[in-house]
Amino acid sequence: MLGGMGVLAAALSACGSDPDRRCVDRDSYDYINGYKIVADKNCSSGTSSSGKGRKKTGKTRVSDADWYYDSDVSGGYADHGTFSRSEAVDRGGFGCSGSGSGGG
Repeated sequence: MLGGMGVLAAALSACGSDPDRRCVDRDSYDYINGYKIVADKNCSSGTSSSGKGRKKTGKTRVSDADWYYDSDVSGGYADHGTFSRSEAVDRGGFGCSGSGSGGG
């Protein structure tokens, strides 16, 4: 009985964590692959989606890096996600069912 309660508590606490996110270059969108994933240091350290701005990383410059949430990742690219953290949370992007949101 106690083991089941522990599993339930772990599942509920996971809903309070941040959704899966990747730092991407917004200017790199490719209609086949999606957005190119770049180093996390190019995005703001916060969880807001306003991490825009020029960031230098060695010799390269990522002009418009931002966090991209709840995406499919393949071959260094992320697609089918959202730049809105709150939208990712609403659609259950990290294992939690969205509350009050209709289907699409």
